[in-house]
Amino acid sequence: MQARIIESTADSITVRSVSEPCELHLRLVRDGVTTMESMLRAASARWQERPCLGTRAVLSEEDEPQPNGRVFKKYKMGAYSWRSFARVASEARQFGAGLRALGCEPRRNVVMFAETRAEWMLAAHGCFTQSIPVVTIYATLGDEAIAHGINETEVSTVITTHELLPKFKKILAKTPRVNTIIFMEDQLKTTPRDGFKEGIKIIAYKEVLEMGKTSKIETVSPAPTDTAIIMYTSGSTGVPKGVVLSHRNMIATLKAFADAMPIAQGDVLMGFLPLAHVFELLAENLCIIGGVPIGYSTPLTMLDTSSKIMKGTMGDATILRPTCITTVPLIMDRISKGITDKVSRSGPMASAFFKWAYAYKQAWQRRGYDTPLLDQIVFKKVRALLGGHVRLMISGGAPLAPDTHTQVRLCLCCDVVTGYGLTETTSCATVMDPLDRSTGRVGAPTTGTDIKLVNWEEGNYRIDNKPFPQGEIVIGGDSVAEGYYKNPEKTREEFLDADGRRWFRSGDVAELHHDGCIKIIDRKKDLVKLQAGEYVSLGKVEAELKTCPIVENICVYGDSSKTYTVALLVPNPRHLAELAARAGLPALPFDQLCRAPAAEQAVLRELADHARKCGLEKFEVPAAVKLCTEVWSPDMGLVTAAFKIKRKDIQERYKEDIKRMYAS
Repeated sequence: MQARIIESTADSITVRSVSEPCELHLRLVRDGVTTMESMLRAASARWQERPCLGTRAVLSEEDEPQPNGRVFKKYKMGAYSWRSFARVASEARQFGAGLRALGCEPRRNVVMFAETRAEWMLAAHGCFTQSIPVVTIYATLGDEAIAHGINETEVSTVITTHELLPKFKKILAKTPRVNTIIFMEDQLKTTPRDGFKEGIKIIAYKEVLEMGKTSKIETVSPAPTDTAIIMYTSGSTGVPKGVVLSHRNMIATLKAFADAMPIAQGDVLMGFLPLAHVFELLAENLCIIGGVPIGYSTPLTMLDTSSKIMKGTMGDATILRPTCITTVPLIMDRISKGITDKVSRSGPMASAFFKWAYAYKQAWQRRGYDTPLLDQIVFKKVRALLGGHVRLMISGGAPLAPDTHTQVRLCLCCDVVTGYGLTETTSCATVMDPLDRSTGRVGAPTTGTDIKLVNWEEGNYRIDNKPFPQGEIVIGGDSVAEGYYKNPEKTREEFLDADGRRWFRSGDVAELHHDGCIKIIDRKKDLVKLQAGEYVSLGKVEAELKTCPIVENICVYGDSSKTYTVALLVPNPRHLAELAARAGLPALPFDQLCRAPAAEQAVLRELADHARKCGLEKFEVPAAVKLCTEVWSPDMGLVTAAFKIKRKDIQERYKEDIKRMYAS
């Protein structure tokens, strides 16, 4: 039993964790840690000269000729250099004082628009030392959304990076209040500071540190109720909303994560997800208070085979040898498809042996055992991709497909833990127990969080449903945000105060299992009722079909006046070519193949086979498909910065294709 029912009414049921607070949680209470500023002070006092934040040296960028005659630019990389906990705390204080010297005031917002790196974390903690709220904006957002975030929060100072600075040549025309831009330097290139709007101060990160060193400005400690972060959600349903997270919210989540994620001796985290994502920000801060070193990486340099790593040199994971990795389902799906591809191309004998080893290990793991000999003989090579020492992968941000979950857990020989949370709950709601061997569930409520399931009559989800109570998830606790920035109407709609706690209506639908764990089964906004009366959860169908090798991305559409759904699908070019060859189609270029009706039919059959294996109902399987040639990216506005699909925008872009599919 991981959670128990604490309240049951005619239309709702509330569950609470049965876990006890761990040693780290108790120490946070004992040390009086109530804000992010006091958290860094406590971490620095405890861990002092131990390594805290690591950055890998880029020695040079060189031309590398390819077998096809083209030349690519690749990095020659060095070792990781580390800042100690004491240095991180003093650098954060200096940066905060430097901001004040530049004219930033306590409780006046500053925008952070940067990729994940050590300086991101240092700058954010610098702001916390002066009670300056940090407005985080995803580095992949378009110019309009960036300008919206800057203008709505009325900032005059923006912190960015060498790579993103040129974007502001255009954006500054739309942001009249901005007068100072601070950029984090590149290791190799110097940053040009000309060509910007008249009167704009362009200052390097290190220059701000120098100003802080010489200034006499004291720390302005925040109160727990002060705003720490205004985090712009990726906005899968319209304009991004700014979620106001206080220091109290962030510390509540840190305590809950400390209880859910036991830290082991010698742990190292590899940080590469966007820090503008609440889940990554809180996971990295848990490492800081827990004394776990964080080595920064990027998708371009992470693996030995990554696109920016020179042949014969090692990727970040091989050098860092992390034990813990935070990830998202999109990356897990890519790892899973990569393993499947490699196995299918390794010849019939090796492929058959791998499949036998996989089934054998799966059978023993179901009984609670491990297979150390097989791990050494078969799975060691796969495990070596991420440095060979990973013991825990934590997946958040979207539902993780059960097949992917099982495959990564078996092949990388590590625990794969998934959780559930939202920006509005500071990423805190439920986390799986690392020893839980099930898939498809998101675990039990975290400590300090109550999960309430409330009847949703329209979708036929009620707490008296059998075999499991079902309903909309409403989350209560100290990690529930203060509300939406400058949006009181939406705040009243989705947040409420009751029983002495703050609650958030998530819009997600779940069922409660006998051991107190939650399974997300639907989303209110994703439910479509077809003409014959069947309900189809578009999100659930997409999550299952995404595990099909041919699918790079997919958006399922359902019209209530029709008896079936249709799909817009971005195919994997190599798999599509292989499928076309098997179906006897002539070899055509990718875009022509996508337009060929015979290719659409072959993909439909492939989807139907896959859907049957996944246990989808016949009415849930798309009856027509449009193959899209362009890859959906955030700058096209078809997916969010967290790569969740923007349903309305995709439907608008392809409305003629949807009409054609239903007409046919």
